[in-house]
Amino acid sequence: MGSEQSADVRINQKETREMQSVLSRSLPSFYRRAYRYLGNAADAEDAVQDALLSAYRNLDQFKGQAQMSTWLTTIVTNSALTQLRRRSHRTHLSLEERFGEEQEYCMSERLADCGLSPEEEYIKSELHERLMQFVAKLSPSLRKVVQLRDLDGLTTREAAQILGVADVTVKTQASRARAKLKRLMRAALDAQPRSA
Repeated sequence: MGSEQSADVRINQKETREMQSVLSRSLPSFYRRAYRYLGNAADAEDAVQDALLSAYRNLDQFKGQAQMSTWLTTIVTNSALTQLRRRSHRTHLSLEERFGEEQEYCMSERLADCGLSPEEEYIKSELHERLMQFVAKLSPSLRKVVQLRDLDGLTTREAAQILGVADVTVKTQASRARAKLKRLMRAALDAQPRSA
């Protein structure tokens, strides 16, 4: 009986180490997955935390028939979907509904507009489009690094793993890509006619 318990403890320790290893590599992708479902960073963090707590509590149910990362991804997805379903049961109020003692206010009048103005949205869109034109002029290897590091927001290590290269290679290519983008942008600015 004692040998069965020690075998269970060794298996549980192995699974715990494997789970920690997967989390060190995949935690950002779990957050991105939850965010895609929920569209809100705070809700995505809650969903991932709930999922990881559930996974840890039920680690004994991991049978090893799939990879640990696949098992955890499924739990994160289910956690995000559960939170999404809970969201639909919340009470919704119209922004135009009047409230106050004499129905003198509506929510839309009380909320401050923190978003970008249409003009700011247009400028942001134009800048992004222009940046993408410059990125398209980079070599394929530099373009991939810019996409992963600067546009997708991955860490150097994550980008290196995806590209199958060393971290230092990603750093070097990112530096070269940024320098080339800077030169392309300067050349484009210098080529524009000066206004009086």
